[in-house]
Amino acid sequence: MREKTCCFTGHRRVPLEDCKKIKKSLIRNIEKLILNGVIFFGCGGARGFDMLAAESVLLLREKYPYIRLIMVYPCENQTAYWKRSDIERYNIIKKSADKYVYVSDYYYEGCMQKRNRHLIDCSSHCVCYLKYDKSGTSYTVNYAKKSGLNVINIADEIL
Repeated sequence: MREKTCCFTGHRRVPLEDCKKIKKSLIRNIEKLILNGVIFFGCGGARGFDMLAAESVLLLREKYPYIRLIMVYPCENQTAYWKRSDIERYNIIKKSADKYVYVSDYYYEGCMQKRNRHLIDCSSHCVCYLKYDKSGTSYTVNYAKKSGLNVINIADEIL
């Protein structure tokens, strides 16, 4: 199953002017993966890139109804301090996902990293949006590379 799985990781802050380009690149790359046998897409459910990735998978699921979106959340109260509009978007994605799991019942320091490692450990591909080296995304992408995943950086395509 791992060889048929792709995960996503990226920055929470995505420049508004880049969102359309990122989504277009996501759709192009996800579709290539689908055509090469990937059917499971794991996403961490954070604001920013994660939400764009999940929405792109859901859009492509209309064309490829056999693909599956699996949301892997760090904890049940992830949205505790989010804006209402972000919570509404999160809930739409959660309802539309084929499956969702929590790596922890509650927030603790390290639950985000546990979620990220879980996504990488279950995947053979990683589509990311990495622009900044000192970040959780950078740590996750480095872990993906060390784990031998095929890493596709959307940020490189939209420069």
